[in-house]
Order: sequence, then C-alpha cells, then structure tokens
Amino acid sequence: MLAIRLQRLGRKAYPVYRLAVQEAQRHPSSGRVVAYVGTYNPHTKEVSIQTEAAQKYLDNGAQPTPRVVKLLKDAGVTLPKWVKEFDGSKAKSVKKADKLRKNQPKEEVTEVEQETPEVPADEVVADTTVSEEPTAE
Repeated sequence: MLAIRLQRLGRKAYPVYRLAVQEAQRHPSSGRVVAYVGTYNPHTKEVSIQTEAAQKYLDNGAQPTPRVVKLLKDAGVTLPKWVKEFDGSKAKSVKKADKLRKNQPKEEVTEVEQETPEVPADEVVADTTVSEEPTAE
C-alpha cells in the first residue's frame, strides 16, 4: 500500500517538507520513494503540488496523512470520499470523565460543623488572671 506523507528536508531548526508517495510500511526517511508530488515550507506557508500526479495516486488508493489531506484540499485536489478529513481539534477524549475531580459533587458541610454556634466577639470574656506562685530555688 502506498502513502502520501511529508518527508523532512532542510537544515537544523528550519524544516522544509516534500510530499512523497512511498510504501506505507517503511519509515518516511528511509523508505523507497515512488514519486514526489510537491513541497511545503511551513515558515512561508508556501505549497506547490503537482495536482495531476497527486490525483492519480489518490485515485489508485494512496493513503494521505492528515496534514497532507489539509494541504491537498487547500491546493484544490478532489479527495475520494473514503479519505478522512482532519477536523483540526486537538481535544482528546477522556475515557472516564465522571471520575475527574472537577466532575465530582461538592463536599457537603457535616452536621458537627453546623451544630457549633458561633459566639460574638463582644461576649467573649478573656481570662486574664495570672497566678504568680513562688518558685522553690
């Protein structure tokens, strides 16, 4: 099976990508490349795609990656209906959302806390008697 994926080129900290059609089971940097169908520069957002060649490989069953789907769609290539379009949301689904702390019910006040009446400050009498006992030395 073939895949249309991005192959990284360029110098350190300045990547430039080629849209490569290659075997899906191989690593992008070491797999045998069938054809190059375009380039993508993420810094300038410049995309150049050979639409006829890309369309030919898509019609023959090449699987594009989500980023390549977005680039092909922007370039005007008609995608087959079996291609999943990337929705752009990076939100992950939480498996057991009801167990999250923020979804737990608020802690209720216990009965012991409710029974203790608060005494106003003016009724509080301070015990200021200090007993001085002689110390035995």
